[in-house]
Amino acid sequence: MIGKLKGTVDSYGEDHLVLDVHGVGYLVHCSGRTLQALPAAGEAAVLVIETFVREDQLRLFGFQSELEREWFRLLQAVQGIGAKTALAILSTLKPAELAQAIALGDKATIARAPGVGPRVATRIVTELKDKTPNLLGADPLVAQLSGEAPALAGGAVSDAVSALTNLGYGVPQATAAVAAAARSAGEGASAETLIRLGLRELAR
Repeated sequence: MIGKLKGTVDSYGEDHLVLDVHGVGYLVHCSGRTLQALPAAGEAAVLVIETFVREDQLRLFGFQSELEREWFRLLQAVQGIGAKTALAILSTLKPAELAQAIALGDKATIARAPGVGPRVATRIVTELKDKTPNLLGADPLVAQLSGEAPALAGGAVSDAVSALTNLGYGVPQATAAVAAAARSAGEGASAETLIRLGLRELAR
């Protein structure tokens, strides 16, 4: 199996690139975020690879990091999600944003990805909420609070987590603090309220 490729970007397609490795052109499918982060044609690039082997085909999927590849694998463990949908989710959300949405039960954020409706987003949250902290090496408090926060407007939650991370807290700690704040504040809480209560949680 191919686990990593290092070569020169030959060309780009809508959802893939051709990577020239010592004269052999590998067609590698990638998320939109990965493609945007790669250099221009003719420049060197390194990709972490996931190899799919079927009876009639062999497909390569490329990622910027081991973490992105792990999310690709994990998403496909959810019923109804294949490689195409997993890439669509990773094109829409960074791994940290996806972990945050799952930890907070924010199905609306996950449903922003093409091909992901409310039902699939619910399955992602339900099936992956206990695995997210382990994948990110996050504070166990995230797992404890996952699913306990009431459904809030994604904007207020995201703004609160963003504000706390801008203050220097890590994403796992900020997510856990906002989840605790949301649980105590209830539905309709503003970002300002979540930030204030989140800071109180972090100060404990």
